[in-house]
Amino acid sequence: MSRILIRLLLYGLLLLAGPASAETAQWSGNERNLPLEGHTQSWVDTSGDASLGDVRSLPREAWTPEEPPSISHGYVDEPYWFRTRIHNPTDTPLNPYLEIGYPALHHIDLHVLSDGETVQTQTMGNQLPFGQRPLEHRNFVIPLQLAPGETLTVLMRVETGSSMQVPLTLWESEAFLVYEQSDLLFQGIYFGIAVAMIFYHIFVYIAVRERAFLYYIGYISAMPLFLATLGGLAYQFLWPGATWWNNQLMMIFLMSVVVFGALFTIRFLSINSDNHPFLLRATSNLIAAALLIILVALFVPFSTIVLPSIGVAFLACCLMLLVGIVRLLKGVQAARYYTVAWFAMLAGGIILALSKFALLPNTVFTQNAVQVGSGLGVIVLSFAIADRLNKEKKAALEAQQQALREERNARMAQAETLRVQEEANTRLEHRVHERTEALEAANAKLLEFSTTDALTGLRNRGYFEEVFPNYCVEAFRYRQPLSVMVLDIDHFKAFNDRYGHLVGDDCLRMVAECIANLVTRPEDIVARYGGEEFVVVLPDTTAEGARCVAERIRRRVAETPFQVSRETIHLTVSIGISGRIPETVEITQRLFEDADQALYAAKHSGRNRVFVGSDGQPA
Repeated sequence: MSRILIRLLLYGLLLLAGPASAETAQWSGNERNLPLEGHTQSWVDTSGDASLGDVRSLPREAWTPEEPPSISHGYVDEPYWFRTRIHNPTDTPLNPYLEIGYPALHHIDLHVLSDGETVQTQTMGNQLPFGQRPLEHRNFVIPLQLAPGETLTVLMRVETGSSMQVPLTLWESEAFLVYEQSDLLFQGIYFGIAVAMIFYHIFVYIAVRERAFLYYIGYISAMPLFLATLGGLAYQFLWPGATWWNNQLMMIFLMSVVVFGALFTIRFLSINSDNHPFLLRATSNLIAAALLIILVALFVPFSTIVLPSIGVAFLACCLMLLVGIVRLLKGVQAARYYTVAWFAMLAGGIILALSKFALLPNTVFTQNAVQVGSGLGVIVLSFAIADRLNKEKKAALEAQQQALREERNARMAQAETLRVQEEANTRLEHRVHERTEALEAANAKLLEFSTTDALTGLRNRGYFEEVFPNYCVEAFRYRQPLSVMVLDIDHFKAFNDRYGHLVGDDCLRMVAECIANLVTRPEDIVARYGGEEFVVVLPDTTAEGARCVAERIRRRVAETPFQVSRETIHLTVSIGISGRIPETVEITQRLFEDADQALYAAKHSGRNRVFVGSDGQPA
């Protein structure tokens, strides 16, 4: 109720102040990026069913200007509409990127208007399949087109069960890629540290069999999974089609952090009913609440459990820090590292929570505060574990030395037994290594056989269909031409019917040899596509270059005599070519179909010729 009164009061003040206005963003193309918070207005759709026409007809005073440094309204139930204008003051067309830098938004309807007409519409959100996004990015990135002197109006309807944060940034495309590389480097460092710590502590657990390390492995595994889900990386790379799970797993991973962190705390700091019954009871209740939320998350929508989950996580951070301080005051040495670690993680969690509730601006620092805090916490806790291991190792070493002094003879016999066992293990490892190498060689040969046509020795159709899309992606990425030619032996069916399949097989081998002798670059692909049809892929080769190669192949086949008993036959082939710089990464089928159609055009035009392009023009 208090929030509603505050909103009504602010709305009244805005009406008294005059109509809402926001300066049109000027984009000349020379900027690396331009935050749009100061150029954006918002309107709350309290009914939840306002259409684009309804929003466009709103009076100016209905819109509320957004103030820098961020657009953040906390956890709300109603959808928001946002409006911003972008003007191109130059006389050249521009193609900036519009980035919405918060991947946890459930549904976004974006409309781009020019001179009152809708020129672009896009529907996105983390409750929609990832493939629907205009660019494959963990955030929502929309390419815009600005004609010289044009002003675009961008209207967005945003609905989310999470925090209503809508950081808008206009990017120059190359600058966006440079920034993306830097951001991915930061993410890579964080997740690299997390993975390294996970494996390190797995080895530690295997070595010492201490349950605290098992809980710690669960904790440092759940934390990066939660952050990857929150930051959109998991949705992009792990489960791009699992829209429902993407939201539910965020809370499941967060509660897993609470469960494993609390279990680790109890075990690592030796909390029990004798020394701290209240702390043990409070921690156990917190674990029970987190487990209940994990169970409920399997059936209840994200918007219902998000606030209870955040509340439990916040209480967990505070309680764990309190436990560390209490044990530190009790003189427990391990609590020194533990308290520093949880303070760092609590600070990061508080900063993130305050930004979600719109009490702190949504900046790069607040977005990554949990990564920084948890990363520092994991490293410090690793120091604590290492310190504990060193102490246990020292105590064990002293006990071992005492036992060695008392049982020297028995230890010597045991050492001899270990030596013999190590020699046996060495021999066994050597044999395993030899067997492994032999198996790898056999697998390599098997892979070669599975991708090679047994008759001609060329690559087979399966290999071509597996690697050809990769060639298209590579050509699209580096803006290089890619050519495909499809070859077919003329009148091969009649030849087969007349001379028999065995002679037909010899014919296929002869043609395959002619092609292979003329297509010799390591990166080229020569494959038998099926029957008497062959396909050749020429990367970094224009259609004209492919035509020259095809003409040499056609002449070589025509000039090569084929002996059948006492009869000399000259075979001919028809070749269709398609070559271009791919406009998209999904050009595989069209490129092949263009070459195939050119082949059919060559066939219908008399055979023994080369045709280029989808229009079927003779070479």
